[in-house]
Amino acid sequence: MRLLWICLFALVFVAPAQAQIDPSLMQAVKALQGGGHVIVFRHGATHADQADTDPLNIGNVAQQRQLNDQGREVARAIGAAMHSLKLPVREVHTSAFQRAKETGQLLGFGDVKSSLDFTEGGLVVTPIENSRRAQALRKFAATMPPAGFNVILVTHKPNILDAFGKDWFDVREGEASIFRPDGAGGFKLVTRLRADEWSKLAETASSPN
Repeated sequence: MRLLWICLFALVFVAPAQAQIDPSLMQAVKALQGGGHVIVFRHGATHADQADTDPLNIGNVAQQRQLNDQGREVARAIGAAMHSLKLPVREVHTSAFQRAKETGQLLGFGDVKSSLDFTEGGLVVTPIENSRRAQALRKFAATMPPAGFNVILVTHKPNILDAFGKDWFDVREGEASIFRPDGAGGFKLVTRLRADEWSKLAETASSPN
Protein backbone atom coordinates (compact mmCIF):
# COMPACT_ATOMS: atom_id res chain seq x y z
CA MET A 1 0.00 0.00 0.00
CA ARG A 2 2.84 2.34 0.85
CA LEU A 3 4.42 1.71 -2.55
CA LEU A 4 1.08 2.47 -4.21
CA TRP A 5 0.90 5.84 -2.48
CA ILE A 6 4.44 6.65 -3.56
CA CYS A 7 3.55 5.87 -7.18
CA LEU A 8 0.41 8.00 -6.99
CA PHE A 9 2.43 10.85 -5.51
CA ALA A 10 4.86 10.63 -8.40
CA LEU A 11 2.04 10.72 -10.95
CA VAL A 12 0.38 13.73 -9.34
CA PHE A 13 3.41 15.86 -8.62
CA VAL A 14 6.04 14.81 -11.14
CA ALA A 15 4.11 14.06 -14.33
CA PRO A 16 2.49 17.52 -14.54
CA ALA A 17 5.94 19.05 -15.00
CA GLN A 18 6.08 17.36 -18.42
CA ALA A 19 2.37 17.98 -19.05
CA GLN A 20 2.73 21.76 -18.81
CA ILE A 21 3.67 21.99 -22.49
CA ASP A 22 0.80 21.85 -24.94
CA PRO A 23 1.61 19.28 -27.67
CA SER A 24 0.57 21.84 -30.28
CA LEU A 25 3.48 24.04 -29.18
CA MET A 26 5.92 21.24 -29.92
CA GLN A 27 4.31 20.93 -33.37
CA ALA A 28 4.93 24.65 -33.82
CA VAL A 29 8.59 24.14 -32.88
CA LYS A 30 8.93 21.42 -35.53
CA ALA A 31 7.46 23.81 -38.08
CA LEU A 32 9.90 26.54 -37.03
CA GLN A 33 12.80 24.13 -37.48
CA GLY A 34 11.93 24.05 -41.17
CA GLY A 35 11.94 27.84 -41.50
CA GLY A 36 9.36 29.94 -43.29
CA HIS A 37 8.06 31.87 -40.28
CA VAL A 38 8.06 35.43 -38.96
CA ILE A 39 8.48 35.65 -35.17
CA VAL A 40 7.24 38.96 -33.75
CA PHE A 41 8.38 39.67 -30.19
CA ARG A 42 7.29 42.37 -27.82
CA HIS A 43 10.51 43.62 -26.20
CA GLY A 44 11.58 42.16 -22.84
CA ALA A 45 10.65 43.31 -19.34
CA THR A 46 11.39 46.97 -18.57
CA HIS A 47 11.63 49.36 -15.63
CA ALA A 48 8.06 50.36 -14.75
CA ASP A 49 9.25 53.67 -13.27
CA GLN A 50 10.86 54.85 -16.52
CA ALA A 51 9.32 56.58 -19.53
CA ASP A 52 10.36 57.80 -22.95
CA THR A 53 10.78 61.48 -22.12
CA ASP A 54 12.41 62.47 -25.42
CA PRO A 55 10.66 60.11 -27.89
CA LEU A 56 11.33 62.16 -31.01
CA ASN A 57 15.07 61.98 -30.39
CA ILE A 58 15.76 58.26 -30.83
CA GLY A 59 19.46 58.81 -30.21
CA ASN A 60 18.82 60.00 -26.64
CA VAL A 61 18.95 56.50 -25.13
CA ALA A 62 19.31 57.81 -21.58
CA GLN A 63 15.78 59.24 -21.75
CA GLN A 64 14.17 55.97 -22.87
CA ARG A 65 12.55 53.18 -20.86
CA GLN A 66 15.14 50.42 -20.54
CA LEU A 67 15.20 46.66 -20.08
CA ASN A 68 15.55 45.64 -16.45
CA ASP A 69 17.79 42.79 -15.29
CA GLN A 70 14.97 40.28 -15.61
CA GLY A 71 14.27 41.44 -19.16
CA ARG A 72 17.90 40.90 -20.11
CA GLU A 73 18.08 37.51 -18.41
CA VAL A 74 14.89 36.29 -20.07
CA ALA A 75 15.99 37.53 -23.51
CA ARG A 76 19.21 35.54 -23.15
CA ALA A 77 17.24 32.48 -22.02
CA ILE A 78 14.88 32.73 -24.99
CA GLY A 79 17.83 32.95 -27.35
CA ALA A 80 19.54 29.98 -25.71
CA ALA A 81 16.33 27.93 -26.00
CA MET A 82 15.92 28.86 -29.67
CA HIS A 83 19.50 27.79 -30.35
CA SER A 84 18.95 24.55 -28.41
CA LEU A 85 15.84 23.87 -30.50
CA LYS A 86 17.96 24.44 -33.63
CA LEU A 87 15.70 27.12 -35.07
CA PRO A 88 17.27 28.64 -38.19
CA VAL A 89 17.17 32.44 -38.03
CA ARG A 90 18.52 34.57 -40.87
CA GLU A 91 17.66 38.13 -39.76
CA VAL A 92 16.69 40.07 -36.63
CA HIS A 93 14.85 43.37 -37.11
CA THR A 94 13.89 45.71 -34.28
CA SER A 95 12.36 49.00 -33.31
CA ALA A 96 14.81 51.87 -33.02
CA PHE A 97 14.24 52.15 -29.25
CA GLN A 98 17.04 50.68 -27.15
CA ARG A 99 14.84 48.21 -25.22
CA ALA A 100 13.86 46.53 -28.48
CA LYS A 101 17.36 46.64 -29.96
CA GLU A 102 18.87 45.17 -26.79
CA THR A 103 16.25 42.40 -26.70
CA GLY A 104 17.13 41.52 -30.29
CA GLN A 105 20.86 41.54 -29.58
CA LEU A 106 20.54 39.34 -26.49
CA LEU A 107 18.75 36.65 -28.49
CA GLY A 108 22.18 35.91 -29.92
CA PHE A 109 21.56 35.68 -33.66
CA GLY A 110 24.07 38.33 -34.70
CA ASP A 111 23.59 41.93 -35.76
CA VAL A 112 20.15 43.52 -35.63
CA LYS A 113 18.60 45.93 -38.11
CA SER A 114 16.56 48.71 -36.51
CA SER A 115 13.89 50.77 -38.22
CA LEU A 116 11.40 53.51 -37.43
CA ASP A 117 8.83 51.33 -39.22
CA PHE A 118 8.62 49.16 -36.10
CA THR A 119 9.17 51.87 -33.48
CA GLU A 120 6.47 52.96 -31.05
CA GLY A 121 4.96 56.23 -32.17
CA GLY A 122 2.05 56.85 -29.82
CA LEU A 123 0.87 60.42 -29.39
CA VAL A 124 4.08 62.03 -30.62
CA VAL A 125 3.53 61.06 -34.25
CA THR A 126 0.49 61.64 -36.44
CA PRO A 127 -2.33 59.09 -36.77
CA ILE A 128 -1.28 58.74 -40.41
CA GLU A 129 2.25 57.77 -39.35
CA ASN A 130 0.96 55.28 -36.76
CA SER A 131 -1.20 53.70 -39.46
CA ARG A 132 1.78 53.53 -41.80
CA ARG A 133 3.84 51.74 -39.15
CA ALA A 134 1.01 49.27 -38.49
CA GLN A 135 0.83 48.54 -42.22
CA ALA A 136 4.62 48.08 -42.32
CA LEU A 137 4.38 45.51 -39.54
CA ARG A 138 1.59 43.61 -41.31
CA LYS A 139 3.62 43.65 -44.52
CA PHE A 140 6.64 42.29 -42.64
CA ALA A 141 4.55 39.45 -41.19
CA ALA A 142 3.34 38.62 -44.70
CA THR A 143 6.82 38.61 -46.27
CA MET A 144 8.25 35.15 -46.93
CA PRO A 145 11.65 34.66 -45.23
CA PRO A 146 14.62 33.26 -47.15
CA ALA A 147 14.11 29.56 -47.89
CA GLY A 148 14.79 27.37 -44.86
CA PHE A 149 15.02 30.29 -42.43
CA ASN A 150 12.88 32.29 -40.01
CA VAL A 151 13.11 36.01 -39.34
CA ILE A 152 12.62 37.83 -36.03
CA LEU A 153 11.14 41.23 -35.30
CA VAL A 154 11.20 42.95 -31.89
CA THR A 155 8.68 45.75 -31.48
CA HIS A 156 6.17 47.27 -29.03
CA LYS A 157 2.67 46.55 -27.74
CA PRO A 158 1.01 49.55 -29.46
CA ASN A 159 2.50 48.50 -32.81
CA ILE A 160 1.37 44.90 -32.33
CA LEU A 161 -2.13 46.01 -31.35
CA ASP A 162 -2.41 48.38 -34.31
CA ALA A 163 -1.16 45.74 -36.74
CA PHE A 164 -2.92 42.60 -35.53
CA GLY A 165 -5.95 43.78 -33.58
CA LYS A 166 -7.59 43.69 -30.18
CA ASP A 167 -6.82 40.01 -29.56
CA TRP A 168 -3.32 41.22 -28.66
CA PHE A 169 -4.50 43.60 -25.92
CA ASP A 170 -2.91 41.26 -23.36
CA VAL A 171 0.42 40.75 -25.15
CA ARG A 172 3.13 40.53 -22.49
CA GLU A 173 6.70 41.76 -22.45
CA GLY A 174 8.87 39.10 -24.07
CA GLU A 175 5.91 37.34 -25.70
CA ALA A 176 6.25 36.05 -29.25
CA SER A 177 3.61 35.81 -31.97
CA ILE A 178 4.58 33.33 -34.68
CA PHE A 179 3.20 33.95 -38.16
CA ARG A 180 3.46 31.97 -41.38
CA PRO A 181 3.25 34.04 -44.58
CA ASP A 182 0.94 32.44 -47.15
CA GLY A 183 2.91 33.55 -50.20
CA ALA A 184 0.02 35.63 -51.48
CA GLY A 185 0.44 38.76 -49.39
CA GLY A 186 -1.24 37.39 -46.28
CA PHE A 187 -0.22 35.53 -43.15
CA LYS A 188 -1.60 33.14 -40.56
CA LEU A 189 -1.01 33.13 -36.81
CA VAL A 190 0.55 29.80 -35.83
CA THR A 191 0.71 30.38 -32.08
CA ARG A 192 1.70 32.80 -29.34
CA LEU A 193 4.45 31.93 -26.88
CA ARG A 194 5.03 33.51 -23.49
CA ALA A 195 8.62 34.35 -22.63
CA ASP A 196 8.90 31.49 -20.11
CA GLU A 197 7.64 28.83 -22.53
CA TRP A 198 10.73 28.76 -24.74
CA SER A 199 12.93 27.17 -22.07
CA LYS A 200 10.23 24.62 -21.25
CA LEU A 201 9.99 23.68 -24.92
CA ALA A 202 13.76 23.25 -25.11
CA GLU A 203 13.75 21.05 -22.00
CA THR A 204 10.91 18.92 -23.36
CA ALA A 205 12.63 18.52 -26.72
CA SER A 206 15.90 17.43 -25.08
CA SER A 207 14.36 15.02 -22.55
CA PRO A 208 14.37 11.28 -23.40
CA ASN A 209 11.05 9.84 -24.56
